[in-house]
Amino acid sequence: MQNGKIIKLVGGVYTVFGDDGIRYERKPLGLFRYRKIYPKVGDDVLFDAESITQLLPRRNEMVRPAVANVDHILIVSSCKEPTFSFQLLDRFLALVIHAGIDPVILVTKTDLMTEAEMEVLSGKLAYYQKYFPVFYTSAKALPGIPELREWFKGKIVVLSGQTGAGKSSILNTIDPSLRLETNEISKALGRGKHTTRHVELLRIGDGWVADTPGFSKLDFVGFDARTLHECYPDFLEHRDECRFHGCIHINEPGCRIKELVRSGAILPERYDHYQRLVEEIKATKPIF
Repeated sequence: MQNGKIIKLVGGVYTVFGDDGIRYERKPLGLFRYRKIYPKVGDDVLFDAESITQLLPRRNEMVRPAVANVDHILIVSSCKEPTFSFQLLDRFLALVIHAGIDPVILVTKTDLMTEAEMEVLSGKLAYYQKYFPVFYTSAKALPGIPELREWFKGKIVVLSGQTGAGKSSILNTIDPSLRLETNEISKALGRGKHTTRHVELLRIGDGWVADTPGFSKLDFVGFDARTLHECYPDFLEHRDECRFHGCIHINEPGCRIKELVRSGAILPERYDHYQRLVEEIKATKPIF
């Protein structure tokens, strides 16, 4: 029996990286399916000469992408091609925080912005920098990459974000030996082609990074509209300032969050995205 980490899943076959540094291809024991145990990339397991025999406890997990035991998720958003979306960023942040994982924001393709456009974008992102690490990169100049490498040391890091935002290109820059496939943005559709078709952990130094498929839709199945605000650190720091305990910052009188939105201390656009998400969750599964 040996300890290992699942680093790839294709066609029902798991690639396990053993403690001896060797990669093995294994399938789970048949009882896994009977007990509804479904291993994911990133899982720590026990395995023998034939099968994965035991799934060890997880620290956290994501559904899309299907990956476990993640230390950080780099949310990759491009300035242009495709266009930067704060609504998409806020949705990613909520999903990542809900999963108990620390998010890092990575803004790509800054070379496609004019100086005036970049000033507007970075001005808004300065608000996010109070709560999350933010890095900026481009194809021509990569100022954030040396610092970014520190986030990979001894950890599992996942890159997620818009299709075509440059996730594979960033990984190729950090480690050219990866040689990941990249594709150009479709001019007609304004979005990228999928170049990553499965989740796979790739070795970078003594850490791991996962290049994941892009997303066309983010689902919030299993979320509770009453606790969504707990995924917003800028809301949480004022949680005891509302008139009513359990305020979800929608229709309650004496809501401190709404006061801060009106004063501009909380970005009105971010609050608007929060309201929309609450309504989306309530429509999916009514709870009131």
